[in-house]
Amino acid sequence: MPPAHFIQANTNGRLHSADEPSIAPLNRGFLYGDAIYEVWRTYNGVVFAWDEHWQRLERSAASLYMTLRWSQEQMLAEVKKTVAAWRTKTGGDAVELYIRLQITRGGGAIGLDVALSDGEDFVLLVQPCPLLTAEVEAKGITLSLARTLHRNHPGTLNPAWKTGNYLNNLLCLREARSRGADEVVITNLAGQITEAAVSNIGFVRDGELVLPPVEAGILEGITRRILIDHLAPAVGVTVREQTVRPEDLAGMQECFLTATTKDIVPVHAIDDVVFTTGADTLTLRLKTAFAAYVAAYIEERPQQLV
Repeated sequence: MPPAHFIQANTNGRLHSADEPSIAPLNRGFLYGDAIYEVWRTYNGVVFAWDEHWQRLERSAASLYMTLRWSQEQMLAEVKKTVAAWRTKTGGDAVELYIRLQITRGGGAIGLDVALSDGEDFVLLVQPCPLLTAEVEAKGITLSLARTLHRNHPGTLNPAWKTGNYLNNLLCLREARSRGADEVVITNLAGQITEAAVSNIGFVRDGELVLPPVEAGILEGITRRILIDHLAPAVGVTVREQTVRPEDLAGMQECFLTATTKDIVPVHAIDDVVFTTGADTLTLRLKTAFAAYVAAYIEERPQQLV
């Protein structure tokens, strides 16, 4: 029998339990964080936003001068194979899944020069998708501003690239968690709000959506893009991408996070600033619009059923 929380892995096409070793100690993803990744989730067994995440993976690879040796079609076949193995091991046919793809530059001799790489490796991980509790859906989560560290500047290691380098996010989240918060709000070197550790952030002010701009130094989130292109028009609300500073928070009525695995998450408070959550909020209307968007999406894409 698999453990209670079994994670199915697939390393370069070889299926195995995720607690078994699968990459060499010389792998550049392990030694240097020389890697890129994407995360998908399923709805009714359909991989959501498959194309959008793959396109971002390609952009990340190009930014790191990394070659993708597998086509999108080949990788979808590997995803289906990995999911099938997870379902066989666990019997979880009705469970929504979290699917992570990590691609490293591979192994080779020790050294930073990318020419030392002996070819890319991939690892797929499949586990149940963590779902929001009813309490979080109703009351929201708490955030805290990072005070000791700031977001990577786009001119250094650009946050728009989804890479294996997450110490910036990790340490900022550690600080917020040490104060009892669920998540962190990270500012850039100019003191502008960027995003959370693993989510984009947005606000409601006077009936309009206010989002920190990409130029502030954020990941170009897939759910954030859906919000701008589809959800906001569906509920008839204006989106403003503009600079937000901590001193602006008191003027915001609502706050939310967007992420692939969590869709739209209401925020109760950022430190001492409390926001409106629950019924009759624009955040809830956006969540309802997102559910409708997902329903239409999965109906149109049976080929992404896993």
